[in-house]
Amino acid sequence: MAFDLIVKNATLPDGRSGVDIAVEKGRISAVEPSIAADAGRVIDARGYLVSPPFIDCHFHMDATLSLGLPRMNESGTLLEGIALWGELKPLLTHEAVIERALKYCDLAVAQGLLAVRTHVDVCDDRLLAVEALLEVREKVKPYLDLQLVAFPQDGYYRSPNAARNLERALDMGVDVVGGIPHFERTMADGAASVTALCEIAAKRGLMIDVHCDESDDPLSRHIETLTAEVHRLGLGGRAVGSHLTSMHSMDSYYVSKLLPLMREAGIAAIANPLINITLQGRHDTYPRRRGLTRIAEMRALGIPVALGQDCCMDPWYGLGHADMLDVASMAVHAVPMTSREAIRWAFEAVTTIPAAILGIDGYGIAPGKNADFVILQAADTIEAIRMRATRLTVIRRGAVIAETPPRTAALSLPGRPTVVNPAVYAPKTAH
Repeated sequence: MAFDLIVKNATLPDGRSGVDIAVEKGRISAVEPSIAADAGRVIDARGYLVSPPFIDCHFHMDATLSLGLPRMNESGTLLEGIALWGELKPLLTHEAVIERALKYCDLAVAQGLLAVRTHVDVCDDRLLAVEALLEVREKVKPYLDLQLVAFPQDGYYRSPNAARNLERALDMGVDVVGGIPHFERTMADGAASVTALCEIAAKRGLMIDVHCDESDDPLSRHIETLTAEVHRLGLGGRAVGSHLTSMHSMDSYYVSKLLPLMREAGIAAIANPLINITLQGRHDTYPRRRGLTRIAEMRALGIPVALGQDCCMDPWYGLGHADMLDVASMAVHAVPMTSREAIRWAFEAVTTIPAAILGIDGYGIAPGKNADFVILQAADTIEAIRMRATRLTVIRRGAVIAETPPRTAALSLPGRPTVVNPAVYAPKTAH
């Protein structure tokens, strides 16, 4: 039998090594040692890690790569970022949003990032960004899955036409209901917005992903309302609370009640380490809070937790480069969680866990799944995070769509010229 592609001598995230992956018609046909068959193309993974593609489950593509327009965020705070985005929105053009988004998608693909959930602002009555990203979604469909969230950035009630615009965006084909209750004028309005948005999701049969309590205020407790509404309306399994940064400041007794309710309701959580540790704690002197939600505690209770990038070179964050290994590494450092098991989990938090949260079909390295995977210059998932491993080959539906040369360094040492491959010199880690 002849296959379209065989990747030989792969190491998989679960620790299996010496594995071959056979692909036919865009799907994985076999995953087993020493597949003896012909193929249109054979790639030797040379024992390196072969992983399903990275997934960014929380991003803002309508703002990406807009750093410096129309000015810089001098305070580095969330609120100045929102104000700055408000200044930029009237200046946006359909063409510019598409151009920046497509540039970002190219960068993402090169990094093995093949699925993104992006929130798109619906508070501009033109819905210009919505129209632009709907067009981008179609353009990139052959090589990247793009899921859109109708996001009322200026508040579902606080912004005069946000409620109507959100419904318009969903009618246009946006995939997910979004919200930002902590930005409403009062706590009561925030709670009411959560109820209204959950009812929209229930009525339309959609997923819901709420920017929830992105604040240092321990009394910002909209996750409690979201949990109750998800339970009441039976939205478990398709509801997400994103950020949840106020939880890092909440009373631990209250959290001990809240987390089991989240688990019972079936809510998933998305933390965004790069953004959470830079935007939060800005009003602190010392000690300064890191801003991350209680990842370890939620994991211990079985609440699904994934990691998102959130921003890349925009009004909120002047760094970033579509590297989900950077996101995972930051979580490892900032939580902190440095056990072997926890680092391996961080890899799952940018791959398999967000795939389940977003409901991506055909994801994984197993027979019958889509032939989407990445060959990384690393021996295992821990090494991949530690070294921000080079993405040697990116494959989508069985076709190679990006390649990067292995990272090496040519040293000119007296009497000892050497070429160093960092992956070869890295110690092996036990599974």
